[in-house]
Amino acid sequence: METILVALLSLAGTLAGAYFANRKSSALIAYRLEQLEGKVDKHNQVIERTYALEESVALMDERVKVANHRIADLEKHIR
Repeated sequence: METILVALLSLAGTLAGAYFANRKSSALIAYRLEQLEGKVDKHNQVIERTYALEESVALMDERVKVANHRIADLEKHIR
């Protein structure tokens, strides 16, 4: 009878230890995943701003080309 009692207590201790270890591990994984999601969000915001800046630069380049063309036309008319 004592052997069965010791075995049952050992089983309960093992199950409790495994449960709490798994719970702590899951909490750590969830925390790390949350941190990683935050970093991904920041990265995606940088990418979106970069695309917006590239579009803005392309627009400014086109405006400079148009302005240079107008200046060249005005210089031709002045001569």
